[in-house]
Amino acid sequence: MNSTIDIVWLRDDLRIADNPLFHFATPPCYLLCLYVLDEQWLSPLLDGESTPRIGPARLRFLWQSLMELRGELLQRGSDLLVRIGKPSDVVIELASTLNARQVRVAEHAGVEETAHIRAVKEGLPSQTALDCLESGRLIDQSALPFALEALPASFSSFRRSVESECTVPASGCAPVTLPPWPEAARGFPPLKAVCEQSATWHPDARQGYAYRGGESAAHGRLKDYLWRQQGGETYKKTRNGLLGANFSTRVSPWLARGCLSARQVYDAVRVWEAENGSNESSYWITFELLWREYFIRAAQLEGDTMFGSHQTDRPCAAFDAWRSGTTGLPFVDAAMQELRHTGWLSNRARQNVASFLVKDLNVDWRLGALWFEHCLIDYDVASNWGNWRYIAGVGRDPRQDRYFNVLKQAGHYDPQGLYVAHWLKSLEKLPHGLARHQPWRADPSTFEAPCVEPEQWERWLIPRSEFDSSAELPDVASVIK
Repeated sequence: MNSTIDIVWLRDDLRIADNPLFHFATPPCYLLCLYVLDEQWLSPLLDGESTPRIGPARLRFLWQSLMELRGELLQRGSDLLVRIGKPSDVVIELASTLNARQVRVAEHAGVEETAHIRAVKEGLPSQTALDCLESGRLIDQSALPFALEALPASFSSFRRSVESECTVPASGCAPVTLPPWPEAARGFPPLKAVCEQSATWHPDARQGYAYRGGESAAHGRLKDYLWRQQGGETYKKTRNGLLGANFSTRVSPWLARGCLSARQVYDAVRVWEAENGSNESSYWITFELLWREYFIRAAQLEGDTMFGSHQTDRPCAAFDAWRSGTTGLPFVDAAMQELRHTGWLSNRARQNVASFLVKDLNVDWRLGALWFEHCLIDYDVASNWGNWRYIAGVGRDPRQDRYFNVLKQAGHYDPQGLYVAHWLKSLEKLPHGLARHQPWRADPSTFEAPCVEPEQWERWLIPRSEFDSSAELPDVASVIK
């Protein structure tokens, strides 16, 4: 009998457990596991700039995840080959050289990723099959109560339909062993050889939580949050927080890279509920997973149209001030500094900076989405572009009135100004409270006014006279209704 070789082509599914790519109806004699870093990710994010599409934070997290995955594969008798290039070309070349029986890969919501799958299908030798599987989803497309073309126009309709008619399957176990490595090259380039900046980059010590890529760190965080932090009791109340480690689950980076699957998170919440009882907070964790699912299906349906119908505007002074955190509005600038120096940002902050860029600065929303793609360690094409479209009021469920009054939001979610002073040290000398959110009014000799002052802010602006040392500042609660 001829020896058979299969190739498992990994992308955003960097885990052993609950990964259908590692389960075979008929196991091959040999298995080659492959990850290809798309060379396009190292190309400039925007024309005329050197900033790459993938920033140092995400690349570092990705490499950590790949290193741990390789260790798990080695323990099971396999290995991981990491290459840099055009993914479809690398896969086709290896399949041809090895005379592979099949290439196994997970479906992807991204346009570029799907194009690579299509190119592989067209370019594989006739004796090599392509097996494209669903992986990492809560619910398989075939189990949805509607065809993809009939995807509900709004998330609310999608959620009601799925919750009433679908059951989430249990997550799968990890294989104990895997077929051995074939007579083929091995290799894992050091991060320094890929991008020296990523190799030397470290997140700012002020960040609330230290992320590390890989499956074990993912499960460690999920267990700690649910059981030691009792996040299943508190998530709904704390999810709009800005400072600290535990106001949020913080599992999004591992979900994005596939170190953790949505079903594994769902199962973990159900286990916690079995002992502690279900409540609004534990439900809201799975509710957020459904948002992720909706964006994935929307991206699959819309393809290129997800990115807009005309050419992206060129960067402008307003965009540069926004991305560098120098707009003069502390709530925005603090968030953009956190994003730049850690690769992560809370959901509340993301919504505010996105609204500010699009609605107050009138900048093309796609520039913001591109900058998030560069910065975020939890960048996911469907969630990132879907959320930006949602804020911009375009695409599915379009509404132009999704406006965040950033000055009002700042006073409500950071009433003492602790968050803004945490990231903008110049604000520490100002008293706690609204002075830190309106420093150009509290101390005009030191702080310049922000680059815009929209008319929607008018009722939230504190008269400069009230910042006089002899005047008593109004209570935040009396201003923020």
